[in-house]
Amino acid sequence: MYFLSIVQQANIEQKIKDAPDGGYEIGILIGTYLPFAVLVVIAYIMYHKAKKK
Repeated sequence: MYFLSIVQQANIEQKIKDAPDGGYEIGILIGTYLPFAVLVVIAYIMYHKAKKK
């Protein structure tokens, strides 16, 4: 898991370095972190519903 994280981070940094403009960099960052944020929100909703029961 740790190795995958290192490889993915290097890949993101390389994409940002090779980005043609600032808009592309923002798109890379959104595409990288948005899925993680969505999973966190889903986990919170599931936790909240389970706690209510």
